Amino acid sequence: MYLSPRKKLFVDTAAEMFGDGAIISKQNVREAAEKAGVPFPTWFMKPNFKHHYGHYKLPSEGGSADVSTPITEPAGDVTTVNLIATNSFKQDLVPAKFEGFVEWGHFATLNKVVKSGMFYPVFVTGLSGNGKTLMVEEIHAKLGKELIRVNITIETDEDDLLGGFRLVNGETKFMPGPVIEAMERGCTLLLDECDLGSNKLLALQPVLEGKGIYLKKINKWILPKDGFNVIATANTKGKGSEDGRFIGTNILNEAFLERFAITLEQPYATAATEKKIVLGSMKKYGVVDEDFATNLVTWAEVIRKTFYDGGVDEVISTRRLDHIVKAVAIFGDKMKSIELCVARFDGDTKDSFLDLYTKIDAGILETEEEKTEDLGEIDSGLDGIDTP
Repeated sequence: MYLSPRKKLFVDTAAEMFGDGAIISKQNVREAAEKAGVPFPTWFMKPNFKHHYGHYKLPSEGGSADVSTPITEPAGDVTTVNLIATNSFKQDLVPAKFEGFVEWGHFATLNKVVKSGMFYPVFVTGLSGNGKTLMVEEIHAKLGKELIRVNITIETDEDDLLGGFRLVNGETKFMPGPVIEAMERGCTLLLDECDLGSNKLLALQPVLEGKGIYLKKINKWILPKDGFNVIATANTKGKGSEDGRFIGTNILNEAFLERFAITLEQPYATAATEKKIVLGSMKKYGVVDEDFATNLVTWAEVIRKTFYDGGVDEVISTRRLDHIVKAVAIFGDKMKSIELCVARFDGDTKDSFLDLYTKIDAGILETEEEKTEDLGEIDSGLDGIDTP
């Protein structure tokens, strides 16, 4: 078709920016006109150039711009330039290594799964604070493999997971979600706290089969890259929390759970292993004290045994021991640190936990009292010094 010099300048500029015969948006038209230094091409808005709502087809080199005939290329491919928001900055998603981490429990098992590169969904379950998520992160840090962690809640839906339309630079574009990002990068998708989700997680059924998924919103088929896998963590096995301990956890659909090949039940670490973990934390925060580490672990072990026997409703997790160690590094007072870190429990439970610790570490109160007396003597001495 014949184009005047001005029209041809616009078309050539747009083709240089977006590709010969590309489908471009109205904003793209405006950008090309500005770059070409020509007025906004209202002539290009006419039906013979229109592709679909708000989008127009550039004439191919030596070809016609008539788009009244059906498109032969898949609709999904048409959207890639103009309808899908792309991020030119690609982040490194390999987790950072955690100083002092101790390999234990199902670490070796899960490490083999991730290292194999096979698609093999894994469900990791266990009580709160026993290192489920950290284990997954450390395996990926060790292997140098990318990991995308998505925290699941009752509000999580298909739009959050697969993607949806967002406003980008004044235009509505489809923004791929974390699941699509993980599939296209060939990395691991971690569905953290999976049992807090609803039946909206069923949108992931084809993903959990290792197959591609069809994005209905943009008519595009996504296939996973080699290396893609899914790991889920939860405090329950997806059957809800009968004792009410984990309020908000839900009964997950059986068809969803069945798509996870194996389930790893993560207990708390043994006393010997947990002591290594606590000492690692102490080394990290600069407060190494082997006797204190032994007492903390013994204390936690007794409480957990009582919990399993039905004597108490709470436990001291490995995470809480780490909180205590960090508190000691901040406050320099062991008993105060323990008191602050168990204050989250109800009054009776807190008092019983503190009483138990003073029986295990009989000298702690005396030590803290001695420190207080020493500080008092220092203060008294300072009071007797004349200041100019």
